[in-house]
Amino acid sequence: MEPRLISIVVPVYNEEGSLDALLREIHDAADSRQWHIQVIFVDDGSTDASWAKIKALGAADTAVGGVRFQTNAGKAAALMAGFTEARGDVVFMMDADLQDPPSEMPRMLETLDAGYDLVSGWKKVRHDPWHKVYPSRVFNKLIGLLTGVHLHDHVCGLKCFRRPVLRQLRLYGEFHRFIGVLAAAGGFRVTEIPTLHRPRTIGIGKYGFARFAKGFLDLLTIVCLTRYRWRPQHLIGVVGAWMIAASLVLCGLFWALPGAFLHRIILGLMALMIAVFPGLLLIAIGLVGQLVVEQRPLDDQYVIAERVGWCSAAAEHEPAVSVRA
Repeated sequence: MEPRLISIVVPVYNEEGSLDALLREIHDAADSRQWHIQVIFVDDGSTDASWAKIKALGAADTAVGGVRFQTNAGKAAALMAGFTEARGDVVFMMDADLQDPPSEMPRMLETLDAGYDLVSGWKKVRHDPWHKVYPSRVFNKLIGLLTGVHLHDHVCGLKCFRRPVLRQLRLYGEFHRFIGVLAAAGGFRVTEIPTLHRPRTIGIGKYGFARFAKGFLDLLTIVCLTRYRWRPQHLIGVVGAWMIAASLVLCGLFWALPGAFLHRIILGLMALMIAVFPGLLLIAIGLVGQLVVEQRPLDDQYVIAERVGWCSAAAEHEPAVSVRA
């Protein structure tokens, strides 16, 4: 039987120091199971020598292809570009920082073959600073609460899935954190397994506190797109109903306060206008804006400046395979 083709998509942003070791570990994992592989490095506008390293790897290894963005477009855009190039029946995604070891790939594929469509890694023992670990745990619980998809580690960069799952994924902004949610919304079977996590020894982390505020807003958008895409009034109308109810309650409270009638009315209206209406209006406008963005072609997110390896001519869209002596 012909060995299966496995595609491995690796977003890269200023990771020149880790790429040689990462490719060696990918080959070690693939060779242990006699996989044919294609590795797609997507350089997301790096400012170091990452692209020069990818070009060298692509020249030396027929399994390696790469594309370079003209400017930094974000991890979601890099993943979508890589998925577009992928030809395997099974697709892995992994970060380039070596914290999620490629040696976990065979075990994840065994879980996938047990009857799932997407398997996500779970950094059960996580070697990251506390200010990344604890907010991430809260965020993961919030995702489960609002979407009904309960994973310990939605944002883990190590995942594998069957090719049909790609049709369900429209990633932009920070939506790469919600791949499991998007797959589950499409009716695919999603699970996770504990995976090893290593301390970062090369490069620096790219994330800070600001990403959690962005993540919460993206989570609201994901809930809108997955649960209410075809019935937005069920979301907007319920919010409107609660606004009316809150207004009535506040009006009653202010009516009961001592003081002049006019003062009570003015205070009530000012409280509503300052504390409630602007925020709700901005969120509503944001959701409508996201629905508009949802209709845009995803390749508008990035401009590919250069290709290398089997991606250089899109390889005539023929699958590349690993060839090693």
